[in-house]
Amino acid sequence: MSVTKGILQNSALLTIQKLVRVLDQLLLVPFFLTQWGAEYYGEWLTLTIIPSILAFSDLGVGTAAGNGFVLAYTKGDKQRAADISKCGLLIASVAVMLGMLITVGVLLSGDYFGLFDKSLIDAHEAMLAVSLLMASRLSGFFAQLIEGYFRAARKAPMAVLFHIGYGLLTICVSIIVLYAGCGVVGYSLSVLVAHIVYSFVYFIYGRSLVDFEKCRGVVRFAELKGLMLKGLGYLADPIWQAIYFQGSTFVVRIVLGPASVAMFNTVRTVCRSVNQLFSIVNFGVFPEMQYEYGRGNLPIVQRLFRVSILVSLVIALCGFVVLLFAGPYIYNLWTHNELIVPSDVWLVFMLGVVLNAIWWTAMVVYRVTNKPYHFAVVATIMASLSVGMSYILAGFFGLLGVALGALLFDVVMVLFVPNDACKLLSMSGCDLWTHFSQDLETVKSVVSNRLGFARNNN
Repeated sequence: MSVTKGILQNSALLTIQKLVRVLDQLLLVPFFLTQWGAEYYGEWLTLTIIPSILAFSDLGVGTAAGNGFVLAYTKGDKQRAADISKCGLLIASVAVMLGMLITVGVLLSGDYFGLFDKSLIDAHEAMLAVSLLMASRLSGFFAQLIEGYFRAARKAPMAVLFHIGYGLLTICVSIIVLYAGCGVVGYSLSVLVAHIVYSFVYFIYGRSLVDFEKCRGVVRFAELKGLMLKGLGYLADPIWQAIYFQGSTFVVRIVLGPASVAMFNTVRTVCRSVNQLFSIVNFGVFPEMQYEYGRGNLPIVQRLFRVSILVSLVIALCGFVVLLFAGPYIYNLWTHNELIVPSDVWLVFMLGVVLNAIWWTAMVVYRVTNKPYHFAVVATIMASLSVGMSYILAGFFGLLGVALGALLFDVVMVLFVPNDACKLLSMSGCDLWTHFSQDLETVKSVVSNRLGFARNNN
C-alpha cells in the first residue's frame, strides 16, 4: 500500500469514526431518558464520572508500548519487538487488576460511609454496575498495544474499522438492552461483554498480522522500566489539557462570574471546532510516518511532516475566514442571542486557531519517535503559566485578558514544538518553509489525482 493511499484511507475512516462517536452521544440519550427517566439517568451519569475519565487514558503505558513495538518491529528487531509486546501485555494486565482492586475498595468505602444512601439507584446495584463498567474501561488499556500490531503490519486502516465496528456494536447493544427494560446492572454487563468480545477478536486478528520469526518474548526489567517512564510522559498529555482548559474555565468563574464562563466556553467551543480537522490530519498521517521512521526512511518522514503542517495551516486559514465572517452569526444562532461576545475576544480566539494548527500537527512527531518528554514538560509548564497569566490579565481586561492568557500558550508552543520536532527528525526549522512550493505542488497533485479518479468512477 502506498503512503498516499494509506494516509487517505486513515483520514477517511477516522472521519467516519468521529461521526460514529457523535452518533453514540446523540442517539442513546433519548433512549436513556425514555427508559430510565431524567433523574435516574442523571444519577447514573454521576456514578460514571471515574470510568468515563479512564476511557481517555491508559496511564500512558499502552501508548508507549504500542509506539515502541512499531519502531522495533519495522527496524527488523523482532526479538525486541516480542519483548516489548510481552512486557506491555504484562503491565496492562497488572494495571487492570490493580484498577479493579482499587475500584472495589473505593466502592465498599463509599457504601460504608453512606455515600449511596440518598441515591435513586440501589446501593448494591450501583456498586455492581460501576464495577462492571470499570472493568470494561480498564480492559481498554490493551488497545494501544494491539493497535501497534496493525501499524507495524501497515494495516492501520483496518484497526480504525475495528473501532468503528465496536462503536456501532455498543450502540446496537445499548438500544436492545434499554428496550428490554434492563437497569444499570444489565446495561453495564452488556457493555462489558461487548467490550470483551471486541477486545478478544481485535487482539487475535492484530496478533496474526505480525511475525516474530520464532522469537519468543522475554520480560526484561530494563524494558519494563523504559515503558513505565515513557508512559509517564504520555500521561502528561491529559494533565496539561486539564490544567489549560479546566484551569482557564475556573479562572473565568472566580474572577468574572458564571455568565462569563458560559460565554468563554461557548466561544472556545465554536472556534476550536476547526481543531477537529487537525486531529484527522494528525491521526491520518501518524501511522505512515511512524512506519517509515521505523524503517529509517527519514526523507519520506520529513516530507510527510512538512505536508501535514501545510495542510493543517490551509485548513486553519479557511476556518479563520469562515469564523471571521460567519462565526458571530453561527454563535448567535446557537446561543439564541443570549450571549454577546466582544469582537476583540473573537479575534484572539481565531488567532489561536491558526497558531494551534501548526504546533498541534507538529506534535505528532513525539508519538512517531516515541519521545514524549520533550513535549510533556514544556506543555505542562506553559499550561500552568498560561492559566496564571489569564488570572492576572482578567483583572485588567476582563474576558479579553483571559483570551490573551490562553493565546500565550499557543504562541509559545508554536515557537517551541515545530523546531523541536524538526530536531527529532534531523532537519532544521527553516526546512518547514523552504520546501513550501514543492510541498504545495505535492498536495495539489494528490488532490487532482483523487478528484480525477472519482470523476472516472462516476
